[in-house]
Amino acid sequence: METKTDNIIKGIAAAPGIAIAKAFIYEKERESINDDSITNVDEALQNLETALAQSKKELRKIFSVAVDKLGEKRAAIFDAQIMILDDPILLSTIQNRIRIEMKVPEFVVEDEISKYTRIMSASNEPYMKERSHDIEDIKNRILRNLKKKKLKSRITNDVIVITSNLSPSDTVLFARSNVKGYATDFGGLTSHAAILARSLNIPAVVGLHDATNKIKDGDVVIVDGFFGQVIINPDEKQLASYQEKLEKLSEHDEELNKIKDLPSQTLDGREVKLLANLDVSSEMDFILHNRAQGIGLVRTEQLFEEYEEFPDEEKQYQIYKNIAEQIYPDTVIIRTFDIGGDKVLPVDLHEPNPMLGWRGIRLLLDSPDLFKVQIKAILRASSHKNIKLMLPMIASIYEITESKRLIEECKKELSANGINYDKNIGVGIMIEIPSAAVMAKEFASEVEFVSIGTNDLIQYLLAVDRGNDIVSKQYQEFHPAVVRTLKHIIKASKETGAYVSMCGEMAADPFAVPLLIGLGLDSLSVSASAIPLIKKIIRSLNYKELQSLADECITMKSEKEISQHLHNFFNTKIQDIIKKLIRG
Repeated sequence: METKTDNIIKGIAAAPGIAIAKAFIYEKERESINDDSITNVDEALQNLETALAQSKKELRKIFSVAVDKLGEKRAAIFDAQIMILDDPILLSTIQNRIRIEMKVPEFVVEDEISKYTRIMSASNEPYMKERSHDIEDIKNRILRNLKKKKLKSRITNDVIVITSNLSPSDTVLFARSNVKGYATDFGGLTSHAAILARSLNIPAVVGLHDATNKIKDGDVVIVDGFFGQVIINPDEKQLASYQEKLEKLSEHDEELNKIKDLPSQTLDGREVKLLANLDVSSEMDFILHNRAQGIGLVRTEQLFEEYEEFPDEEKQYQIYKNIAEQIYPDTVIIRTFDIGGDKVLPVDLHEPNPMLGWRGIRLLLDSPDLFKVQIKAILRASSHKNIKLMLPMIASIYEITESKRLIEECKKELSANGINYDKNIGVGIMIEIPSAAVMAKEFASEVEFVSIGTNDLIQYLLAVDRGNDIVSKQYQEFHPAVVRTLKHIIKASKETGAYVSMCGEMAADPFAVPLLIGLGLDSLSVSASAIPLIKKIIRSLNYKELQSLADECITMKSEKEISQHLHNFFNTKIQDIIKKLIRG
């Protein structure tokens, strides 16, 4: 049976998850506004005051529901809307216009507030565009109360809401009806409705353009909040595929559900962010499902392995943009191509010792056209301001300064063409070469963050090819030189104010995690499947105890001694935790 595609519409993945249910078409009633004249100004002003008071009353009620469902921080959206209703400049302008123009209050309210929404809608900033919808929601609430109309909700339980656009209040109130998902024609990743859908754990796809035209009341629809698509009246194969996905996702839920919304911090309050590594796009399902706090490493060279040649700027932009939108509002760190050595090259080049040859940043700086295409694609995708750029295989200050020069050059070219991007995009480096480790303080002072790549760092530090079975026993992550080098990198980098993470395989080793936290890492970036286990370990230990553990390991002289010490700690402190999690 061929895979059906003509019933799939694509938009922006606004809130992760999968929902299968019947569609409910939600159409907001539009108030007709005329510019009738008035004879009694006092009466008109009193009607305005009454409508404003009723609007505030409704918003306070929504605020209380939101606090219960979302907490104070997220519910602050509605507090901000109430503040707008109390804005003395806006209110005095509307009141004065009613007095001078002698027009009905609804006409003046519509005209005056629409000035703000038009200005915000015209902005190049996605955030400002989205805020215009919030102002529109306030305006419509006042107009409805001026006309003394009651808000009627025809929503039924267990449906997927299909609508042109969602206001924050719609999102919260619909959640009380156990709505399964949202699909909207308009809206973006930064809309409050999208943010609230993520907080409420309701799958949502926005920016579909014509969902309300293609979907009818009662249609069975699948909302895929991982990949930003909606499937209308799925066939048997599509339905079976998504039901299987739901089953697989639920298999991981029981243990994770107990801690997935809890902070990744030790018993004594030390936060250690848990980020995910991304090699292939299909991993996004588990990255989002397992509540990664961002993506600490996108291996871009892995993403493009399927292509015969490097994708152009537009193709790269679309891929980076999609990743950033799916992880929003968390951050994604995109590493520029780390090619050469044991990885694919853009040219057929035979080197006598490729691991010490033309690879990583060396290749990129020698190929500025290739490098700039990728930089521009990353910058263009950064408009939501949740992307950081990371440079691979840094060995000298020159490589950092020259890369930063090219980034600035790309920024100027994009600005000259009126293309929007994050002008303050964070730039960081991989520390995976001994020279970078030795000069960690100087290198870190040039960037915002550093990420330790233990896979290469260990093999370069110990002169052991990690892909060579003959010497594989000499590849030791707990070698004293490795542990002491990690301590130096973390300490020296932090002295400059840089943020320090680790994205190598060592970060996902349960035996290594207590040591790494004790050494002072700010975050760990691991495969998505490792997140529940690592989080469980972090939440079961004391940071002060881990600092002592790390200090003890630093003084030891052999890999065997350190490894045994860490295994003893594991056996006494966290073995039962891991057994329970694995069995669960």
